Amino acid sequence: MSRSAFHTAADVAEPALAHGRGCRCALHARRRLGGALIGSGALAALGLPGPAAAQDDECKVSAFTKIVSPEQIEQAAGQQYVQMLQQASKQRALGPADNGQVQRLRYIAQRIIPFTAGCNPRARQWRWEVNLIGSQELNAFCMPGGKIAFYYGILAKLKLDDDEVATIMGHEVAHALLEHSRERMAKTMATRGAIELGAALFGLGGVGQTVAGMGGQLLTLSFSRSDESEADALGLVLSAKAGYKPAAGVSLWHKMAAASKGAPPQWLSTHPSSDTRIREIEARLAKLEPVYTQAAKPDRRFAPPTA
Repeated sequence: MSRSAFHTAADVAEPALAHGRGCRCALHARRRLGGALIGSGALAALGLPGPAAAQDDECKVSAFTKIVSPEQIEQAAGQQYVQMLQQASKQRALGPADNGQVQRLRYIAQRIIPFTAGCNPRARQWRWEVNLIGSQELNAFCMPGGKIAFYYGILAKLKLDDDEVATIMGHEVAHALLEHSRERMAKTMATRGAIELGAALFGLGGVGQTVAGMGGQLLTLSFSRSDESEADALGLVLSAKAGYKPAAGVSLWHKMAAASKGAPPQWLSTHPSSDTRIREIEARLAKLEPVYTQAAKPDRRFAPPTA
């Protein structure tokens, strides 16, 4: 496929196992209380401990992941990723290898990937892929098994520099390393079972089934916000080790805030607000600066898309 054939305004569906945006219904206004109670009950019902001690503060994989087979979820993610690439290719919206932005993404990924196995040994076995999807959406993700995709819109509309691209990529790779998709699936399964058991014990009948459905949604939303904060923390470490400026997280989220005017407030969203993320990133910069200072720096720099 030649560069001229690459279409950048296609409609390509996000795979189910990509770390998506989640529901934003008014129902979720009380998710914190519900999520805390449900989480404790589910852990107790399954006899699981809390998160195991990890090699550092940023690399924490939840004990919940033990419920779901990593091989199965990575295989499913791989199949969905291939289907997405096929859908994009049919619309001539799969970035060709000679496209400058594809080369940019793959170069940055090559700098980040060597640091992944230190957090999750499974990353050594992953068949990493990096692709550019010709869609105007502000989107990027890394699926289980190391399947990375950036949508053209996030590069073009936000005019991202390399440090900002690395911040996003580090964040998305962190989701995969921390096995958040696997964790969310396990938590949903465990939570619904725990709520339905409680409903049966207390004789709630059909009401209990309804509460079980609502509770699962509440917990998924709550843990999704937690996942985002965890991925921010680990992602900044990964991008700093790869030689990209941690402070880019601040400029990135200022751009995201400007691009998402009119978005629902933090308490109605699966993601922390931009202001919250900026404050958390700024609080981490002092710790990250020595990591960045000692890292080998990129020998290539790329410009954002011109249109």
